[in-house]
Amino acid sequence: MLNGGGSGFDTSQINRSVKPQDNFYEFAVGNWLKNNKIPDEYSRWGSFENLAEMTNEQIKEILLMASAKQDWEIGSANQKIGDFYATGIDSAQIEKLGIKPLLPELNDIDKIKTKTDLIKMIGYLHSRGISVPFGFYATIDSKKSNMNVAELSQGGVSLPDVEYYTKDDARSKEIRENYLVYVKSMLELSGSPADVAEVNANKIMELETRLAISSFTRLENRDPEKTYNKMGVEQLSKMTGSFEWDLFFKTIDIKNPGVVVVEQPRFFEGLSGMFNDVSINDWKVYLKWHLLNGAANYLSSDFVNKRFDFYGKFLTGAKVLQPRWKRVLQVTDRFIGELVGESYTDKYFPAESKAKAKQIVDNLLVSMGERINGLEWMSPETKAMALKKLSTFKVKIGYPDKWRDYSSLEIKRDTYLKNVIRAAQWAKKDNLAKINTPVDETEWGMNPQTVNAYYSPNRNEIVFPAAILQHPFFDTNSDDAINYGGMGAVIGHEITHGFDDQGRKYDADGNIKEWWTKEDGEKFQERADKLTAQYDGYNAIENFNVDGKLTIGENIADLGGLTVSYNAFKKTEQYKKGEMIDGFTPSQRFFLSWAQVWKNNIRDENLKLRLKTDVHSPGKYRVLGPLANMPEFFEAFSVKEGDAMRNNGDKLVKIW
Repeated sequence: MLNGGGSGFDTSQINRSVKPQDNFYEFAVGNWLKNNKIPDEYSRWGSFENLAEMTNEQIKEILLMASAKQDWEIGSANQKIGDFYATGIDSAQIEKLGIKPLLPELNDIDKIKTKTDLIKMIGYLHSRGISVPFGFYATIDSKKSNMNVAELSQGGVSLPDVEYYTKDDARSKEIRENYLVYVKSMLELSGSPADVAEVNANKIMELETRLAISSFTRLENRDPEKTYNKMGVEQLSKMTGSFEWDLFFKTIDIKNPGVVVVEQPRFFEGLSGMFNDVSINDWKVYLKWHLLNGAANYLSSDFVNKRFDFYGKFLTGAKVLQPRWKRVLQVTDRFIGELVGESYTDKYFPAESKAKAKQIVDNLLVSMGERINGLEWMSPETKAMALKKLSTFKVKIGYPDKWRDYSSLEIKRDTYLKNVIRAAQWAKKDNLAKINTPVDETEWGMNPQTVNAYYSPNRNEIVFPAAILQHPFFDTNSDDAINYGGMGAVIGHEITHGFDDQGRKYDADGNIKEWWTKEDGEKFQERADKLTAQYDGYNAIENFNVDGKLTIGENIADLGGLTVSYNAFKKTEQYKKGEMIDGFTPSQRFFLSWAQVWKNNIRDENLKLRLKTDVHSPGKYRVLGPLANMPEFFEAFSVKEGDAMRNNGDKLVKIW
């Protein structure tokens, strides 16, 4: 997965005081980095955020139009979009209500007296989209990819990484200290006396720490075999002791699911112990906290601001809260995004963009096939299987062929929190209904207005929402060098995900299956390890380095995407003619386009957080890292042996 006007590359971004052979990122976008401060409401600012801002303004028009009227036909898209947005933007009502909309659920938690009551409440919260202390949902069966299966996953913690609870480094300790202050202040705000709030904050930290200790790390969760543990409910019950799964399933209106994929058995074994020795009162404190923390953004500004102070200011470095309209827009997008997406694509996504993007995708798929055929390190047997997988890739561009059906979702112009709860309940029910049913191949995992793209290993498909098919990634008015260096490399990136350290473990049908020879698997891993070592050596800030193992999948995809896209670009007329534009050759413009995509300024707090939690390398190293392994780049910018932008000898990495 990936995480703006005019056309072409903006040469004013270039810092010509830096040689491209020394630091191509600084050369390509150094002036932009110097001249574009991060807006106060952001903790990072670059191409993605710039394009998201433009998209937000477009969506705002749609939401304002829908919310301006109250006499839309009940059940229509405009009625649901308009009423949802209107209740969210009605700050006067939200301020007047304060915590009142949440009191019924908080009072229900107070009534818990037994373990049976506790399990019923956990199920009730799940049915309302609050997945504590674990996750339960329908997902594609990774070893039977045409069917959906029930899946259990670890969860129940409030910090962005489980290792923040246990590590002794200075930043982890600082995060824990600030988290305790945040929890205590929120509990006080909800009505607890200061001394009770302090005691309960420590109880919450203790429970979450125990959950974190039993949890898989992010690296462990990257192993699809390790996280695929299929078992019957009887076996699950034996593993988790006194937890009554039948009661949980009944509470969320699910018949016996038959089998369940348990992602992290160690977590559920630990959770079993906690159900035996943690008191009912402590569980009540824990559940009330997660209900409050999850609902805070839909309550009055005192709750919103407290939450932002911790998750926004402290953890990411953002200076001010985004304006209400943006925050409500994002929530609307989260819960009824495809309703918004229909209007968005009708108005802002021209047919010619879809057609030209499809042409580039087709060219990139052909190019990937050529790269596979030309690999000197891979055996004919494995090549045949790789080409088979490539030939079955499915492609989705712009928007779904079949839109999601929201007809059973009721949205009213009453209160914001009620609409959020109704939407969350509907989404959970819609998801759980898929258990033990065939996979719907028309479904999308992102909304059309999302500035991103993804590859799904289970579906073996690449997906490019409409919003990313805009400048600087893609522009029908740009020359091929810009489009192939931007969107082409993004497309190649997603294709390569099918063959990265995780994707390569899935076959053409989207099932976890070993289709490599043992020797080829070892050769792949040898190359991946070299790339891991390269990124481990990048010092991003202070004593924080890039984590080569955490980011290896994305780093493989960046290198592969650029290589595959450049291979396709060489077939264009622009490349063959070699005409200069703005003083740069077609090849140079290709690589400048890639750098422009990944330019960003980022606050120190957010950078430290992402280095721990993000599977993507920082933007700077998404430019420097892959280019240091590309002979095509060396030739384009006369990068010699010994230059900083060139890996030499056995340090040069070529995978795809």
